[in-house]
Order: sequence, then C-alpha cells, then structure tokens
Amino acid sequence: MDNATQKFLYELISQQSPDEAMEWLDQQIKKYQNQSSQRVFNLTFSMLSRHFNKTALVLTEEAVKNAEQIRSGWDLNQWDVRQAARTYWLLQLPADSFEDYRSVLDRLFATADVDEQITLYAALPIYAFPEQMVYRASEGIRTNITDVFDAVALRNPYPAEYMSDGAWNQMVLKAIFMIRPLYLIQQLDQRRNSEQARMLIDFAHERWAAGRPVTPELWRGVAPYLTEEHLSDIKHLLEKGSTLEKQAAALAIKESENDTLKKLLTGYLLPDEELDWKTIGIMCNEQ
Repeated sequence: MDNATQKFLYELISQQSPDEAMEWLDQQIKKYQNQSSQRVFNLTFSMLSRHFNKTALVLTEEAVKNAEQIRSGWDLNQWDVRQAARTYWLLQLPADSFEDYRSVLDRLFATADVDEQITLYAALPIYAFPEQMVYRASEGIRTNITDVFDAVALRNPYPAEYMSDGAWNQMVLKAIFMIRPLYLIQQLDQRRNSEQARMLIDFAHERWAAGRPVTPELWRGVAPYLTEEHLSDIKHLLEKGSTLEKQAAALAIKESENDTLKKLLTGYLLPDEELDWKTIGIMCNEQ
C-alpha cells in the first residue's frame, strides 16, 4: 500500500490516542528504519497493546469516504484504535520480496493471540501481494473462533475479489453454519453460483431433516437458481416457515424469474411488508 494509506491511518489514531503513545510509535518507526530487523518488527507489534486501547475508532463521513477512495470496500466501522495502530505498523513492512514479506507475516500469524489475529486478517485488503495472500484468507476461514472468522468473511472486500468459487462457497456455507450475518459479506450477490446454490439447498434439507431451523438469509444464495425442481422447498417455506422465511421465499421467487414459482405465490397469504435481503438479514440477526 502507498503512503496515503499510512498517512490516513496515522491521522486516525493520532486523533484518538495520547501524545505519549504517538511519541512511542514515532520512536519505533525511526528505530525500525535504522534497524530493519524482524525482531524489532515483531516486538513492536506485540507491544502496541501497551500504548493503544480498544476504544472504538471514531469515523467521520470524510474518513469513511477516504477509506473507500484508498481501497474500494475497505470498511473500518468495527475497528478500534489499537487495531488501527497495529494495522499502521503492519504497513511498515518492506514489500521488496514476497518470500520475505510472507515469512514475517507467517510468524506473526503463528504467534498471534485472538485479538492480534483479528487485526492480521482484517488487514488482508491492504497487504502487498494481494493475489498471493489467498492462502492466508483460506486459512482464516477454517477457524472456529467467531471473531477471527468474521475478520475474514464480514465487511471485508478481499474474499470476493480473490477467493476461488470453491473457497468462497465454503466460506458462505460456514458463515451460515456459524450463524453469522450474511448481509455483511461483501459482493455476496455478485459471487452467487450454481454450485453454491446446490450446497445451500442440501444444507437446508439436512437441517430440516434434523428438525432444526434454517436462516432465511440462506435463500439469498439460492434465488437465481430456483426452478420447478425446488417447488417442494418453496412450499415448505410458504406453508411452515416463519414470517421472515415467507418473505425470503417470496423475494427468492421474484429473483428467480421462474414463472411456475411466481404463480405459486398467488396461492399463499404473504406478509404485507415487502423486505429486501439486507433488511431480512438485519432482522434475522436481531432475533
């Protein structure tokens, strides 16, 4: 990332941190510039927690716009000051060689606590060598630690831009399994695919067979691929589903552009209010 990203983050953290913390950070920058060793880099990263707190990062409208200009989809709305400071420090890492770059980051990931892992994974959109960091994103979605998984999957533009369909589909399915808010996955609609739809329907069948609920958000990934073959699934939602499930079924049918399924809607009493997927997602996660 260029100096604009570093300057942007520095200004954010300096506005919300004590002078003593910024003086210490400036000293560490000079030290690392004079002695560019992995030990200094790793030690500073671990010591940042002593100088910067976890107060929520305050973002003005201008800051949000600046973040978007620096990196499309870069969302800092859930960041804290310490995370911003750690991310700023990560940007000091030289990017002359991918092997050297990867070596330093891999060691950080290997020794990081949960809070540090969140920072490391959330920084995926602004690392150097983005095409070569896919292995790291794939590793991140294997975790069962919710906050770490969220750092990769939610509010993060990296997965949609760089993950293969196979890895992407696994991430979305795991998000459903972990009961995460799908509407916070960036470019969710643009990355929908037929294999994902098949996987999601199979998952729904397994849940129903076990007498367990299925999030209404699941049908967002299925919508463009609904056909007459799924008639029984849609009837199940319309006849036995919750209000939100009925809304999701109706919205999925409309997106499917399947005339047979559209005719089915006329035979059922649907909720008066018509919701979009984001609203359905928000309401699902408020329950």
